[in-house]
Amino acid sequence: MPRNRRANPVAEFARFLRTETVGGLVLLGATAVALLWANSPLRDSYTALRDLRLGPAALHLDLTVGDWAKDGLLALFFFVAGLELKRELVTGELSRLRAALLPVIAAIGGMVVPALLALAVGWGTPGIDRAWAIPVATDIAFALGVLALTGSGMPSSARVFLLSLAVVDDLGAIALIAVLFTSQLNLLAGAVSLLLLALYAYLQHRRVTTPLLYVPLAVAVWLAVHATGVHATLAGVALGLLTRVRKDPYEPAAPALRLEHRLQPWSAGLAVPVFALFAAGVPVGADALGGLVRNPLVIAVVVGLVVGKLVGIAGAALLARALRVAVLPRGMHVRDLFAVAMLGGVGFTVSLLIAELSLDPHGAEQAKAGVLLASATAALLAAALLVRRSRHHRRRRHLLALAEEDTAEEDTADEDNGATGGDTGEQAGRG
Repeated sequence: MPRNRRANPVAEFARFLRTETVGGLVLLGATAVALLWANSPLRDSYTALRDLRLGPAALHLDLTVGDWAKDGLLALFFFVAGLELKRELVTGELSRLRAALLPVIAAIGGMVVPALLALAVGWGTPGIDRAWAIPVATDIAFALGVLALTGSGMPSSARVFLLSLAVVDDLGAIALIAVLFTSQLNLLAGAVSLLLLALYAYLQHRRVTTPLLYVPLAVAVWLAVHATGVHATLAGVALGLLTRVRKDPYEPAAPALRLEHRLQPWSAGLAVPVFALFAAGVPVGADALGGLVRNPLVIAVVVGLVVGKLVGIAGAALLARALRVAVLPRGMHVRDLFAVAMLGGVGFTVSLLIAELSLDPHGAEQAKAGVLLASATAALLAAALLVRRSRHHRRRRHLLALAEEDTAEEDTADEDNGATGGDTGEQAGRG
């Protein structure tokens, strides 16, 4: 008999981190640590660590630890998100045009309506000319974590819809960052970025698989994109979308799936929590919270995320469905759409990033507190809706299973009756 192999602890831990429930909990834990640390007597050590500069100044990479978290580690997060989106677009649920259009249209509605609401509520407030972009994004990791924790009974198509929606509107948010928060554009670095991305696509086409080429190339793409002046997370998105997702007959899995499998634990267990640790440390004392209620900019962010996301996502999706431009994913109902749309208000990662880029340090701290408040509110409301919808779907599946059992029993009884009738007829014939 073959001996049982002992489980590899590292592999088991990586598998543990791949689950969305764990990823959401790790992110939530990092946020809690940041808030406690930044509001404790040790707050000076938090600020000192976040503002500590590391890296070679000659390459303009003498960045703070907080900047390395948002420019470097988040590129890994967006690379993994780009891989999953590319896979869904080519081989998954979104390979059908009308199914793929729905999350795209919903994401556009989920960007436009929150931005307009934030502008309307904060009109005339200093900083709103740039801060209106804060509520346009949905946090992929946090939203999927809430869905996994509270929506286990939801159809699997709800997860794909949420993932696609979140990735599309985060791409839109990153595009806004590139347009709004790029002071100087280095055209030479931009041309180098495009050449390196073209080389990556060529290597994928030629079926090159060695990491000895891809790792230095990915770093070079990140450096070039960073040098252009646009946000360096664009490098991760671009590389993810250029990765091959169809496997050849001799391959056990496509490159996108292999990379996603290897990098997802690093993204969920390191990149996103470390970013949250250095982005979510904002004052939440009584004075700070009192100031939030009276701050029109913070109110604009909260209304944009909690109300704007729900109205924008659900409204755009229902309009597209009514016009027969797109269809709901298989197994999803209109009420499920509202529950998932509410999750769009969990702005967190990219919203915190835009708050840092759009405002001065004091304004950014207030806006980030608004993002945390809005994300928590949206997550709790969405969780309540998801629990209710999950119960409905479980009950429905249970009733369907009972109906199938009754049908099977009736068929069996009919067969038995037929067999009995045949035996009786045969005996009568013999008599």
